[in-house]
Amino acid sequence: MDFNHKKVLVCGIARSGVAAAKLLKDLGAEVTLQDLKIRDKIEINLDEMEKSGFEIYVGKNPDDIIDDFDLAVISPGISVYLPFVEKALKLGIPVWGEIELAYSLCPCPVIAVTGTNGKTTTTSLIGDIVKRYNPKVEVVGNIGVPFAAKLKNLGKDSCVVAEISSFQLETIHAFKPKVSAILNITPDHIDRHKSMENYIAAKESIGKNQQPDDYMVLNYDDAYCRRIKTNARRVFFSRLEQLEEGFFLDGNIIRARFDGEDRNVLNIDDMQIFGNHSIENTLAAVAAAACMKIPYDVIKEAAESFKAVEHRIEFVRELHGIRFYNDSKATNTDAAIKAIEAMRQPIVLIGGGYDKQSDFGGWVKAFQGKVKHVIVLGEVAEKIMETCLAYNYTQVERVNTLKDAVDLAYGKASPGDCVLLSPACASWDMFENFEQRGMLFKKFVNDLEE
Repeated sequence: MDFNHKKVLVCGIARSGVAAAKLLKDLGAEVTLQDLKIRDKIEINLDEMEKSGFEIYVGKNPDDIIDDFDLAVISPGISVYLPFVEKALKLGIPVWGEIELAYSLCPCPVIAVTGTNGKTTTTSLIGDIVKRYNPKVEVVGNIGVPFAAKLKNLGKDSCVVAEISSFQLETIHAFKPKVSAILNITPDHIDRHKSMENYIAAKESIGKNQQPDDYMVLNYDDAYCRRIKTNARRVFFSRLEQLEEGFFLDGNIIRARFDGEDRNVLNIDDMQIFGNHSIENTLAAVAAAACMKIPYDVIKEAAESFKAVEHRIEFVRELHGIRFYNDSKATNTDAAIKAIEAMRQPIVLIGGGYDKQSDFGGWVKAFQGKVKHVIVLGEVAEKIMETCLAYNYTQVERVNTLKDAVDLAYGKASPGDCVLLSPACASWDMFENFEQRGMLFKKFVNDLEE
């Protein structure tokens, strides 16, 4: 699309929206920025944006103005089921996300990672691997860096590694990664997608435009992933099965049977991240890097030196023999179960938050033999307590604040235990995002007196 003199509505005045708006302005578009928040609640300096030539429309939905535009670019937090989006589509006005916009101008190959859990770790590890081989790499997307903000750094010999959420996948059209990866699919965001079928369809769409010379990396151990059909070449990884072709765990060794080779890649005991979920993330990253023809010795070195990303089973502190871990990024039950399984010590668990219409039964079952006490807070606290009692788990207490949770958890833990913040819920009831929740947890832990 030629954006010069096009009228574009950008909905959502935050990181990705502002990056998209600035890119479009540079391309000659006439840009209007819209947000439901009133002016005083928006962190971006709107006066400066107006001085730079942007129109501002805040405090309401754009239902009455949408028909004046040639294109709408919506942020991931905006539902595609809203009336103004449906109106735009009926009028033939394209509705894109920032990922689609940036991709339409991207001159280089893209590796795109999605899945219910493990996206950030896998994306970060792939980024580390690629950077050792080709320094001209940008890691973008749902990881917190807008794709549009990094376009100026890219050339034909560059590479983009992108974490892509289901929300971002709802607004792709021509997006076609050279390598896509779907790590796993478990129930999440059903409140937004309306059904599990819609959620699965969003995840699968990451490869809808791929061709036979592209690759789709899939988790063989996940029933949904194993059934996915695609025009791309399917490349499986497995922690549980020794595959005839693909990437798998053989004892403690990650092994590759790929493109005519059968070789050992690395020993998981040499990695600095732990837990079954970390092995699966590493298998996916190894597979994606191999699809990009990156040498195995480069892959091995990067995987062995890689450390856990912030807010994902992140060690915070040890105090009087009690170890504290920040797993604020566990915003669904499947991620929180993986964190429980990864811990080697008895756990005092902090959970709860915003209700995404999740079923907490499987999470509570995972407490058996691992979790000695649970402390819950947030919008969904009562629902979690009821689920605990339904499964005859009685060591559960409710608090009002995260600081109260940290203080109580420290009091309940004994030397040799760990305190684990792994909420199994989104953060939006009490915090701006999971990062803020994790940072506050770390602050409260570090404020505990010796």
